[in-house]
Amino acid sequence: MTGVTLGRGGAQHPWQRAPACPKQPASHGHAQTPHLPPPPFPSPSPLCPRAISETSSGYCWDLATWGDSLLFPGTFVRATDLPDLPRVVALNEDVAPGTLVAKVNVSCSNVSSSPNVTLHGIDPGHPFNPIAISADPVATTTFWAEVTLRAGAELDARQVNQYTLTLWAACPGEEEVEKQLFVRVTADQALRCDTPFASVEGDVVRVLADVAPWTPLYAVLPQPLGGLTFRLRNHDTPLMLTRRGLVLAPASGFDPSKDIQTFRLEIEVMDHHGHNCSGAVRVEVLPSRRPRVTFLELQQAVTVPEGTGPLELVTQVRASGDNVRYAILAPTAPVLFTIDETVPSPTVTGEIRSTHQLEVAHTHLIVRAYNALHPTDHATATLNITVQGTDQRAPSCVPAIVVSQVPETMSPGSTLVTLRCTGAEGDLRYALEGPPASRSRFRMDGSQLQPCGTPRLCGTAQLCLTTPVLTRQVNTTLDYDSDAADTMGFQFTATIVVTVGGQPPQSTRVPMLVTVTPVNEFTPVCPNGATFTVMETAAFGSTVGRVTGTDRDYPRDSLEYSLEGSPGPAQPFSIDTHGEIRVVGPLDSQRHKSYRLMVRLTDTHNDLDPANRRSCLCDVTVRLQAVPDQVPVCTPEVQELRIMAGVGVHQPVTRVVCQASPNGATLAYAITGGNEDGHFRLEGNTLFYLPGDLAEPRTFVLLVEVWGGPSAPRRSTVVALVVHVTPQSTAVPPSTTPWHTTLRKEPLVITRTEAAWHPPAWFVAVLTISGALLLATLGCAARNLLCSNQDPGKLLLAPGMWRSRGAVRRSRATPRPAARGSSMAVPRTRTRRDYLFNSVTGSRRWI
Repeated sequence: MTGVTLGRGGAQHPWQRAPACPKQPASHGHAQTPHLPPPPFPSPSPLCPRAISETSSGYCWDLATWGDSLLFPGTFVRATDLPDLPRVVALNEDVAPGTLVAKVNVSCSNVSSSPNVTLHGIDPGHPFNPIAISADPVATTTFWAEVTLRAGAELDARQVNQYTLTLWAACPGEEEVEKQLFVRVTADQALRCDTPFASVEGDVVRVLADVAPWTPLYAVLPQPLGGLTFRLRNHDTPLMLTRRGLVLAPASGFDPSKDIQTFRLEIEVMDHHGHNCSGAVRVEVLPSRRPRVTFLELQQAVTVPEGTGPLELVTQVRASGDNVRYAILAPTAPVLFTIDETVPSPTVTGEIRSTHQLEVAHTHLIVRAYNALHPTDHATATLNITVQGTDQRAPSCVPAIVVSQVPETMSPGSTLVTLRCTGAEGDLRYALEGPPASRSRFRMDGSQLQPCGTPRLCGTAQLCLTTPVLTRQVNTTLDYDSDAADTMGFQFTATIVVTVGGQPPQSTRVPMLVTVTPVNEFTPVCPNGATFTVMETAAFGSTVGRVTGTDRDYPRDSLEYSLEGSPGPAQPFSIDTHGEIRVVGPLDSQRHKSYRLMVRLTDTHNDLDPANRRSCLCDVTVRLQAVPDQVPVCTPEVQELRIMAGVGVHQPVTRVVCQASPNGATLAYAITGGNEDGHFRLEGNTLFYLPGDLAEPRTFVLLVEVWGGPSAPRRSTVVALVVHVTPQSTAVPPSTTPWHTTLRKEPLVITRTEAAWHPPAWFVAVLTISGALLLATLGCAARNLLCSNQDPGKLLLAPGMWRSRGAVRRSRATPRPAARGSSMAVPRTRTRRDYLFNSVTGSRRWI
């Protein structure tokens, strides 16, 4: 026995007295010694378990924890030990293959060689390498056993979260020891985003358009939280993203005047380890359900006397809505007036007051009413404030504001409004101010003074359309169907200035707004030559063509299309509102060569009255293009031709005459063989010879393939053309006998491929056996029938029965003709003339 002697050194551990320790037998070979060193791991219980022995002094020793060491002085035991085990090792599931899992200490008493350490008690597919042993450079009896992950190992804490490894260690000449190593697999701490946010379409958030600015709309909450960085990939959005992953509403809020608005944010999340995930958020802004801010009066004209004191009430404006506030937009720095809010029910009133003593002046104010919580919800109103002198007042005109809506067909010279101005002494003068586009379309008529039946005089003016100088058309001036009217928004603005003489002269301004409304004047126009062609094999829903009509009313070409009559056998077509014609029924060129469709064009959105619509009927022709359903038939299939080669232009040689079924189907022609030098060309079904450098007579054998339209499968016929070309310079001796041209002796093989069905061998065998069984069954039935008609005591056979069966056998033995046919040219030995032989029909054609 090999061992080591341990002295009384080491750390001192507290002793535990075991009054009831059972006596262990002396068969262990350990001597009883009253003086023992303290055990390294005393028993935690006063009662000694089976693995604990009692000393002579009454103390419990844990023999399992001592390992192979000296228990009593002078006694040697085997010392192979794994002092580091058992223990638990934590391992992340995202570690790379080859990672060191644990390093276990192996203690031996023999320094001659390293111990043998292996793994036991685990599945064959475990992810660990065999134990690697390395020596300790300091202690010669200490070795290190390394547990590593094998190549290609993949850990998944969701499937296996702990491995129990049993290490078996044995030093040379010592007893082995087994202890366990527990490897706990922890989940990957990679950053993961939530499923709706990380999906391809992203998470969806729906908010109202009146949400307050800077309102949090969405929070990105990936796991785990804390220490995250959020970055916005796309910057084409008014939404904002904070450092904490909050999506905020724009600083100016959303535009409530628009319909549904959609914004998409692509966000990337990263933690401090460099792990990242990304996702998207789609914010849908829905129209607001709250009432919009609206002025009760959009325009006001106010006249106040000169000398009005500071903070005196000049006028009031009223607007409806939520949280209404007022502000003066123009002039940007108001000097004469200010505005305050009062809150009478149910609307908020804005009071316009003077800031100091008012003098004679005229001020144009633009007042804005807005929602204090949603500033984008606002409306504007216009106020004309005239400070009138006490000695001379400005004219007072009725109406104070001219707002008119006229149709575009209003004739020139028609009166739009009659303006009556009173309250001023002197001559009234009328002038029109405004943009050139408005002043060119209106004029003032009737500025003379007339008595009004009162001591004061009044002036009457009529606002009329200006008649164009170069044209007399009715709607030329206020034409709604023009780009100029569209540019101005179909509205014309101007200001009528009424001035009264005096010192100083006083004037009143009357704003004018004229809106032109559309009138449906023109009837839609059909397209020219609306003819379409479609294959008779077109599938259901195939597009035939598109009918495109025109309409001069604005908006241009705003048309709807419909078909007179419902689709059916006589009209297998339909049309959508955009004018696209589609096939909705079977087509047959044998019954109908073409179809005549009546398409109705109806204009839309061209009049203020939706019921005022114009329409027209258009004649549309749809022609059917026949598709051959059989192989084209050519007459003749073989031609032999002789030509004299000309000089210069190409010369016609012959025409290939073929017919398709059904008649009228379009055929295509192509040279598929014999034209390697390019001396011939096909134009339609006509063959042309192209002059070249041909010096001697030459014979060309051309193969022309003829097929139908784009039907599947493709059906074609091959025509053979033998052309003898003689150059113009070659002398041809005169002869009175027929000239027989001898072609080259090598045979000309023309192969025509026909569609055939080649069943597999197993199908042929099954079909043959089934046929034989059927014939045998029929024979037995006939035999039973004959026997039943004869004497039952005699068995007679018809003398011709065996002959008929022999005939059947002979007929079965007769080989079937090949499904594929071929035509070949075979030279004749007597006449030395070639002919074409068809192996299917057996016919011969001499060349």
